[in-house]
Amino acid sequence: MTVRLSSLDAGSVWLTLYFVLNLSLTLFNKAILNDFGFPWTLTAIHTLCGAIGSYSLYLAGLFTPAKLGDHENMVMVLFSVLYTFNIAISNVSLKLVSVPFHQVVRAMTPAFTIALSIMFLQKSYSKMVYLSLVPVVAGVAFATRGEYDYTFIGFLLTVLGTILAAIKTIVTNRVQVGRLKLHPLDLLLRMSPLACLQTIIYAQLTGELSAVREFAAENMSTNMLFGLIANGAVAFLLNVVSFTANKKTSALTMTVAGNVKQVLTIVLSVVIFNLRITPLNGVGILLTLAGGAWYTHVEMTQKSKQQSPVLPTTMTKPEDEALLDLDYNEKKHEEDLK
Repeated sequence: MTVRLSSLDAGSVWLTLYFVLNLSLTLFNKAILNDFGFPWTLTAIHTLCGAIGSYSLYLAGLFTPAKLGDHENMVMVLFSVLYTFNIAISNVSLKLVSVPFHQVVRAMTPAFTIALSIMFLQKSYSKMVYLSLVPVVAGVAFATRGEYDYTFIGFLLTVLGTILAAIKTIVTNRVQVGRLKLHPLDLLLRMSPLACLQTIIYAQLTGELSAVREFAAENMSTNMLFGLIANGAVAFLLNVVSFTANKKTSALTMTVAGNVKQVLTIVLSVVIFNLRITPLNGVGILLTLAGGAWYTHVEMTQKSKQQSPVLPTTMTKPEDEALLDLDYNEKKHEEDLK
């Protein structure tokens, strides 16, 4: 029972929170950007709230930052650049391609995640994993079927943004479960200030900050100000949950979850904004949801097979667990020799 409860906490709970907050922030962002059309400034607000929130939780004693050397600190700087550059490419490409086309290309993120993991991390995946991704990717293509309008440069930037999204997801997972083993809040504390500074610099270079100052002088209201603060708070919670879910699951799981989230956004848009969908869109929605459920089943089945065949049903002492693992490993080694 203890093992099952731990597994539930490690997977289902955090992914559920990720879905709820991700969907909420997507719809919240759409509402905010209708009146406050400055995406880079909004991103700066998100990262600023991430820095303030994570530092506040550090002061409250909820986590202890790891002691990193110069090499590890440089990794954090590069990660923040990757985070900011990923957003930049995505925003620029959206101006050059239609939203349906953008979503279809981004649906290929799991494929890029697998390719990069195989090439650089020497990971391997079963045939069932590959098969379960087919309905997920195809479903997003059908669900977003519409006006596929794009330029050649837009196409290249969208593909580049998809590759960067896959790299970012993999790196996020590695810095939390690899040699660094950073706490999710520790990662957010280190990444947010750097990303905020980079975003502000980019907004200044593109002239957005000047437009924001003019807008604030003429149109900023108290309700909009509180809306921006609330939006930043939701973004902070999403970052915490996203990093934690990534750490407790895998990079590939997070990219599949992102695809399912895209389709759920369409479903909510139908309900909230009275968006019309075609029968083909409906088939795509069902395909993606079914594919996401299939992938989850495949992953959980494979994880259960990888676990030790002897699982204690009650809490045992660490010494006992170590003896069980040692005994199992010795038996497995003897079987391999035979």
